[in-house]
Amino acid sequence: MTTTIDFQEMEAFIAVVTEGSFTGAAERLETDKARVSRIVRRMEEKLGARLLNRSTRHLSVTEVGRDYFERISSIVTAAETAEAAVAQQTQEPKGRLKVTAGAEFGTTRVDCWIASFVRKWPKVSVEVEYTNRIVDIVHEGVDVAIRIGPLQDSELSARKLGELNYGLYASPDYLQSARPVTKLDDLKHHDLIMHVPRGRPAWTLANGAETRKVLHEPRYVVNNTRPSLRAAVSAAEIQRFDPDLEMTTSG
Repeated sequence: MTTTIDFQEMEAFIAVVTEGSFTGAAERLETDKARVSRIVRRMEEKLGARLLNRSTRHLSVTEVGRDYFERISSIVTAAETAEAAVAQQTQEPKGRLKVTAGAEFGTTRVDCWIASFVRKWPKVSVEVEYTNRIVDIVHEGVDVAIRIGPLQDSELSARKLGELNYGLYASPDYLQSARPVTKLDDLKHHDLIMHVPRGRPAWTLANGAETRKVLHEPRYVVNNTRPSLRAAVSAAEIQRFDPDLEMTTSG
């Protein structure tokens, strides 16, 4: 049997079953009762099957009608979802976007991204909170959270934006007077500066697939990368940081 898909007919039948009457369906579709009745009758003739049992006081769905209702409901829902997805991609974004990011990374990188974003989409307003506290994304109404480090277990959607490449650095004056570092164990003989937002001071260093923890007691612990960088330059000690990130803000 060759047939054509008529979404108007499907929506009419779905409305009748959902509302339980032609009158309720007509109100939902903002049309008249007789028109809805004609549409359903035309569907039955086209399908060659009775979808509804009608009486003067009662309207019920036949077994065939119930099966048809369930099938076309999924079709209509899928079509509406597809249309919404296309509209979302083609329409200009507008409204308020709430963003959160870490304090240091936010002011060194995210600021630039947001400036570019609002220039591209002038109808979007952005509210930003730069903080190192743990933000409750759902309850605080945050739309986008930008974070550095391993992703915690979560049902939220996430996307990797890039990578930061950390290394160990020290000032030339310090390296001239200090003993050379040829292996990790040599670090215990040096003055270390560790940026530790929370928890026990430690570094995790990687060389290819191999990773090692550095748990040597640092001389200087700080919870902000900028002071730790300034300390590495002025106090002549060893610090771990990403040069591409820090050199843009160290002035």
